[in-house]
This record gives sequence, structure tokens and C-alpha cells, in this order.
Amino acid sequence: MGNSVKLLRIYTDESAYMGDRKVFEYVASLAREQKLAGVTVLEALIGFGRSAHFHRRHVLESDRAVVIEIVDEDAKLRAFVAALDEVPDIGLVTLEAVEILGGKAQQAVLNSDE
Repeated sequence: MGNSVKLLRIYTDESAYMGDRKVFEYVASLAREQKLAGVTVLEALIGFGRSAHFHRRHVLESDRAVVIEIVDEDAKLRAFVAALDEVPDIGLVTLEAVEILGGKAQQAVLNSDE
């Protein structure tokens, strides 16, 4: 895999739904079904995007910004993003090169195409 390892970031918010499932749960499940190397969902304390609406946790509601991170091969991540076309309330989607230096999951990422 080597040089083609990338980090995909998908921005959404906690209150976004795809049918009866939260968008971040749907995206994480889809990543697992497509056998991507792994996914991490991060909840932000506060955030805003194009609309300038602050996303944060309130007493009666949860509307925090959420970032979904996936590390895998470039081609697999691009195909995954194409499968998200029908998912509502996805904000920014970014892709950047990463260098894997080690860690317990290193071999899982490096061998995810096997």
C-alpha cells in the first residue's frame, strides 16, 4: 500500500440522520461493510462551518460537530466517498496523504486490501 495511504475526514453533526440512524453511525457501518481498515468518530466540543451556526451540546439537545476519520488506500476511500452521495447532512469531505509510522493497527491498514 505504501504511498497510497490516505486519511479521509467527513464532517457532519450529531443531529444529522439517514433514515432512522444517525449519519455518523450509518457512515461507520458502511465503512465496516466495505471492509475499510478502520473508522474513528470524533465529537467536537464546538464547531461551525459554512452556515456559521455553532454546533455544541445544549442542555436539551445534542448538536455537536462530528468528524469521521478513516485511514486506508486512496482508491478504496474515493470509492467509499462516491457511495455517500445519497447521505444527507454531510458537510466537508477531505482527503490527505498520511505516513504510517507504527502502532498496533499498522499491519491491519497496510494489509487491508488482502
